[in-house]
Amino acid sequence: MISRYVYPEMGQLWSEEEKYASWLKVEVAACKAWAEKGKIPEEAVRRIEKKARFSVEQIEEYEKETRHDVIAFIQCVSLYIGEDARYFHFGLTSSDILDTSLALRMKKGLDIIIGEGQNLLRILEKRAIQHKNTIMLGRTHGIHAEPTTFGLKLLLYYEELKRNLQRLRYALHVISVGKLAGAVGTLSHLPPDVEEKTMDFLGLKVEPVSSQIVQRDRHAEVVCALALMASGLEKIATEIRNLQRSDINEVREPFMSRQKGSSAMPHKKNPIICERICGLSRLVRSQVPAALENIPLWHERDISHSSVERIILPDVFCLVHYMLKKMQFVTDGLVVLSDNMRNNLKANKGLVFSQKILLYLVDKGLSRKEAYDIVQRNALKCLDDEKSLLSHLKNDTDFMQVSDSQEIDALLQYDSFLTNIDAIYERSLGNKGDA
Repeated sequence: MISRYVYPEMGQLWSEEEKYASWLKVEVAACKAWAEKGKIPEEAVRRIEKKARFSVEQIEEYEKETRHDVIAFIQCVSLYIGEDARYFHFGLTSSDILDTSLALRMKKGLDIIIGEGQNLLRILEKRAIQHKNTIMLGRTHGIHAEPTTFGLKLLLYYEELKRNLQRLRYALHVISVGKLAGAVGTLSHLPPDVEEKTMDFLGLKVEPVSSQIVQRDRHAEVVCALALMASGLEKIATEIRNLQRSDINEVREPFMSRQKGSSAMPHKKNPIICERICGLSRLVRSQVPAALENIPLWHERDISHSSVERIILPDVFCLVHYMLKKMQFVTDGLVVLSDNMRNNLKANKGLVFSQKILLYLVDKGLSRKEAYDIVQRNALKCLDDEKSLLSHLKNDTDFMQVSDSQEIDALLQYDSFLTNIDAIYERSLGNKGDA
């Protein structure tokens, strides 16, 4: 992943330095487990822990000759360990180290992402409560529908984010497994209790049944969960972009004091961060098919998944982490133009009340079809002139025969749409909705 879309804490996790450090952690844990079994002298393990280290540059030089990264790593570390290197990588196969260390890094990466998701959740909750009664036009098919509130819109994202975090927590559970079962996974050269003890040292569970590798449905589940998170962030970003359009102008992405919007047009304030989030979300989703293709491998394993994972895993982890950080910035600093929201409502000419009037007429004894026809024919007139829906209705004989002007005036109040907002907040936030 290019550095432009990487924050240091996630970028470091997927660095070559961190990769080899995680390999070394697994190797040392295996030595300690063997020592408890009495196979490796405890003094040797202490010396290994003290001396074991590596040089990325040296490993890369060895790999040019060996054409095998794990062997190059073992050769490099063995130089530092010395005579005790004969105990290093004892009874193991490369995938024992690769898959177990990958689980450690994916676990850490998910912890970081879940933490950032929790930060965004708190921001959405705060802004939803703040705009609980900020009334605005709801839109379906891009067309004015009925009023909603901006807080309710944010609360929708809050609930979806909770679901995405729940998916990621489960994916964290799924990926937190390792294996030290040797070639083809039969434990031929390493007893089960050494595998179990090693995983205990590392804070992982033992893969119940493995071939030479941990099965890739686990990794695909993580990628799918991250793609769902990315799509949820894109949903928020898309709505902000739409609401920032000049002809709507109801919210604005944060814009720094010396920021520029266009090299040609000085007036521009563009939703560039939200556009970036939408673009990066496409990239995250594009990795899902590759993760799924990694599941059906040949026999006990082949290595076709390895090259794919070297690309897609750093990419999806770094991108989703980046997107979460950026969305925190956008939502926390989002400018909400509530006056423009009210003005857009007023410019709607009262069409948002069409269903209220429909139900009012049904209550007055008209059939639903009769009521619908009355409201529709007058509403459609509003699309072609400047008059309000109520003005047209007052000139409609069928409407005036059954309506009461005082009742209609009371009915056509924007704030009347807020009646049941409290119940929605109570379902989502509990008593926090009253804060």
